[in-house]
Amino acid sequence: MEETRRDRKKRLTRQRIVMAAIRLFEEQGYEQTTMAQIAAAADVDPKTFSNYFRSKDDVLFVDVGRDYDVMLEAIAKRGPQESPGEVLGRMVQEYRAHRRPKVPRREPEELSATARLVLTSPALQAKSLYMLLELQQRIADELVQAFPGQLDPITAAAMTGSLLGAIQQAGLTSVQLGRSQDELWEATQRGLDIAMSGLLSVRPPTERAPAPPASAGEGTN
Repeated sequence: MEETRRDRKKRLTRQRIVMAAIRLFEEQGYEQTTMAQIAAAADVDPKTFSNYFRSKDDVLFVDVGRDYDVMLEAIAKRGPQESPGEVLGRMVQEYRAHRRPKVPRREPEELSATARLVLTSPALQAKSLYMLLELQQRIADELVQAFPGQLDPITAAAMTGSLLGAIQQAGLTSVQLGRSQDELWEATQRGLDIAMSGLLSVRPPTERAPAPPASAGEGTN
């Protein structure tokens, strides 16, 4: 649907608040920054800030809960012929299609700043880890429900952890290397590909797969 003028104004205001918060967090530290300071830096009043965010950490985790619901809905509508792995792969692709258009363009420096904030602030580290673990548990539970009597909780948990861990670490490493936003999306796709193919699918470019053993009778002439 075409974005209305009102929706565009709200999106730009939210984006301005987020950028102002990240800048202040980077300059003076997350713990030392107040919501009032963020509002002033974004040129909005504190009430406007509160209309968009409940707390200052919400600025960095905006809309996460609603976006995660997209993943759970994708699992719930699994096709009769889909395997658990295929459902998880489609889940990630549907999430990407939903999330990517909503993410504002950021330079590599901005991406790195956000990553540094999360990695260096104990409060943000704890929130990020909690949200990731909660998401993994919700996805694993939804996966078991989608395959009643066919998938046990331990297998579902292992599959979910392998998938999300690969995607998260690939994306984080891309940011730490100073790659662009497009390269970040490519890195998460690489993480998905490896998780879907399995660890044994990764080989150095010069390494060849071992030759199959000779069948009986070969090499005896």
